[in-house]
Amino acid sequence: MIDGVRIDPLRRITDERGAIFHMLRADDPAFERFGEVYFSFVHPGWVKGWHLHKAMTLNYAVPLGRIQLVLYDDRVDSPTRGKVQEIELGADRYARVRVPPGVWNGFIGLGSSDAMVANCATLPHDPSEIIRIPPEDPSIPYSWRRFGEVKGG
Repeated sequence: MIDGVRIDPLRRITDERGAIFHMLRADDPAFERFGEVYFSFVHPGWVKGWHLHKAMTLNYAVPLGRIQLVLYDDRVDSPTRGKVQEIELGADRYARVRVPPGVWNGFIGLGSSDAMVANCATLPHDPSEIIRIPPEDPSIPYSWRRFGEVKGG
């Protein structure tokens, strides 16, 4: 596990009417602060990544569909520098993943339908705070090709 990454199983309440998927509460031990909540859809086989936030902490959950979230620690002072972590998330593996600042992350849509990735970030989006590189950038020791042809970026 990469230093500072936290994976918390989340509660789902289902009945004949539908379902409630919990994500993050202000009284949760993992809560830091509120910046914004946004939802990202990813098509099956498409990669969104790589990106790194300089100051923002991410809190990902996937209530619809499935993704493979991949993290890479390139932080100079981290005890897990150089480590890659893979986490499958989705409605059937419902959890929240905390990604600290400075950790590269990306994800690919799995299965046959779009996935919805929710993020409760600790800061509002700021384009100057994010760094992006292509999915097949050689500076990250990971290949998305194991999932087939790489689409996206």
